[in-house]
Amino acid sequence: TLGAEGLIKIRGDRCWRELTCMDYHYETQPVPNPLAYYMHRSPWWFHQFETSCNHFIELVVPFFIFMGRRMCIIHGILQILFQVLLIISGNLSFLNWLTIVPSIACFDDACLGFLFSSKEGCVKDQVLKIQATQARGETVPVRYGCYIRRVVNISFGLLITYLSIPVVLNLVNSRQVMNTSFNPLRIVNTYGAFGSITKERTEIVFQGTSSLDPNDPTAVWEEYEFKCKPGDLKRRPCLITPYHYRLDWLMWFAAFQTYEQNEWIIHLAGKLLANEDAALSLMAFNPFEGKTPPRWIRGEHFKYKFSQPGGKHAGDGKWWIRKRIGPYFPPVSLQGLKKFYEARDWPYPKQN
Repeated sequence: TLGAEGLIKIRGDRCWRELTCMDYHYETQPVPNPLAYYMHRSPWWFHQFETSCNHFIELVVPFFIFMGRRMCIIHGILQILFQVLLIISGNLSFLNWLTIVPSIACFDDACLGFLFSSKEGCVKDQVLKIQATQARGETVPVRYGCYIRRVVNISFGLLITYLSIPVVLNLVNSRQVMNTSFNPLRIVNTYGAFGSITKERTEIVFQGTSSLDPNDPTAVWEEYEFKCKPGDLKRRPCLITPYHYRLDWLMWFAAFQTYEQNEWIIHLAGKLLANEDAALSLMAFNPFEGKTPPRWIRGEHFKYKFSQPGGKHAGDGKWWIRKRIGPYFPPVSLQGLKKFYEARDWPYPKQN
């Protein structure tokens, strides 16, 4: 997995080859956390060092696992430290936590023995007795279940090897495909994250109004707030790993596409217009709570940047500064969306 990630980066965005991707990553990653705010302002040479370390960990270190016990242990230590650094510098859901799990296999009994009790009858005590028996040259009787386990393990090994052939061929292909499955059961897949890095952060801000005319210049538009993604300039970036706010994550992808490519955005707007409890449970702040639902909702497109720590905006309590790009989707009303819902066989929301 890590080798695939390294290759997809080297073959992808030129900033990985120029060692400049980390100049942007902390600010433009899906859901930044508080540490990312400060890491983003690190000097250029530190960002280049980070990128170089990333290439070393993902392209070189994986081969350590085949170079004997000591190098295998070093591999495990480096990979776990690398994942911990990713965990504390961004909200990348449970991905990095899961990546730590296979790295634990790099540590043998001698490394992990201190984690287990030496009391009589415990696992560690039983293993020590088996090892002592083997040291005396005595054979340990093999139970019938052990033979079954060996057959199952070998069978699974052969199956995974066979299914991995197209994955390996993809890995060595100069036109490497990212995040793809090569069999219907999706047992073996190819994975790669951040093959390209967005250089600017854009956000979709949902706004609602009770005005009869959405084009009235005096209409008051109030903003909805998502649970974690940037919105309110004064709200501190959240820290949720390993939890995953999927809606906030999808909003990040939608922000550098169009609403026509993400029709679910309009679906969500309709549910907010109807004040549906299920949709509102995904929001951190509903400006129309306890009031009449909005007549219109629109999506505004903004460019977001971290404020400068110690600067004027930060002094005003702002973690972010933003500049309006333009409309993301035009004002929509619940009645006006009826045909849109019907054309897609979506249940038409009933207003609460």
